[in-house]
Amino acid sequence: MPTTKQLLSSAEVARFTAHGFLRLDGVVPREMNEEALGLFAAGTLPAVPYGTPVPTAFPEASFTRRLLELPVVAGALESLVGPDPEIDHHFVHVRMPHEGSAQALHADALIDVRPDAFDVQLMYYPQEVTADMGGTLVVPGSHLRRINESDTGRYQNLRGQTRLTCPAGTVLLLHHGIWHGGRRNDSDTVRHMYKIRFNPTVPQVRLWDTRDLDSPAVREELGRFFPWYEQATGRLEIHNRVLLWRSLSADPGFDIEHWATRIANRPGAPAAPTATAAPTTTAAPTAQRSTA
Repeated sequence: MPTTKQLLSSAEVARFTAHGFLRLDGVVPREMNEEALGLFAAGTLPAVPYGTPVPTAFPEASFTRRLLELPVVAGALESLVGPDPEIDHHFVHVRMPHEGSAQALHADALIDVRPDAFDVQLMYYPQEVTADMGGTLVVPGSHLRRINESDTGRYQNLRGQTRLTCPAGTVLLLHHGIWHGGRRNDSDTVRHMYKIRFNPTVPQVRLWDTRDLDSPAVREELGRFFPWYEQATGRLEIHNRVLLWRSLSADPGFDIEHWATRIANRPGAPAAPTATAAPTTTAAPTAQRSTA
């Protein structure tokens, strides 16, 4: 197994920016999947306070630490949230056989509306998920249309939605705003999904392998429409996506169909006023944590 982190390409990050998720099929080895099922069934994962650094949350050689250090997982996470992220929370979701109900379609963290930054939620599936096991429902391209958590709960189906079926050892990385929900389990098997939410601690700017930044594939991904988008209103999703990509790529001139450039056009607008210098003081400076 390779030990070097495998950073994402620009096209892959653009795909995440457009879809709101990235899927890594079968990347966790079989022996780790078997270990995970035992841990999840026993309920032995430690509690982790909000904002705990990964090394503190998950000691060296622990299962979760080894999961996050798999090169493909480590590289994808670093490409999206950067090195040394903090753990917001982690939880094992369990769907019992023939439970008869599904989770309503929703988005997490209703108050989190950052336009130029995002958390990443990792969902790990230690066993094969078949169609009758339900899987996680995701609406591609929904992450930048802000809703109040369960506003979408009344919707039963949207064109283009995906219900995850996957091989054992699959990892899904999601933008925190994606619309999703756990489907009901109609099988005879208990279904497990392990979720970890990551908070970045560095600016999310060009964290990936940028050698293909100017590839046509990047623009192709960022210009993608999804079946549930309205003909007119769906353009807002593209516009918001352009703004996010400008931030991620440090390219303030990037655009698609001239939409963001047109909206920002202010001919002859006066320059922003210059801030007045703060008065000098002899008091000792107060250390502050950067919120960039």
